[in-house]
Amino acid sequence: MSSLEIRDVPADEPDAKELIDELSDILERVTGRSGRASFVASDVEGPRAAFMVAYDARGPVGCGGIRPLGDDTAEVKRVYSRRRGEGVGGRILAALETRARTLGYGRLVVETGRPNEGAVRFYLAHGYVERENYGRYRGRPESVCLEKEL
Repeated sequence: MSSLEIRDVPADEPDAKELIDELSDILERVTGRSGRASFVASDVEGPRAAFMVAYDARGPVGCGGIRPLGDDTAEVKRVYSRRRGEGVGGRILAALETRARTLGYGRLVVETGRPNEGAVRFYLAHGYVERENYGRYRGRPESVCLEKEL
């Protein structure tokens, strides 16, 4: 894989917005839900939140964020890579996990649509385990929730 730099970027900046919009379009095709309603840029701002964009020599190639859900738990949001199969998503997720630890979180949770089998496999491959649906996803059979103890 070529050199990759992962930077903190506000989620409402052009590079981040472009990546988030691409992901929303893909999610709409794959799951029938774009996820736009479950993501607000301000959720990944603040002292216990983060949003990151991965860049290679050609420009932005991926993104992801975390938002606080409680004292010990943060939620992973909008992890996406334009370059599938090259480890970009895994590097972004690892950077988010590292940041979560430094922010004092002991656990990360994430939700994805059940039809998004690639995302479910991705999180399982990175040490996440399926858990009971949380928050707004309770009672929603189309959702899969996962977690990882840090």
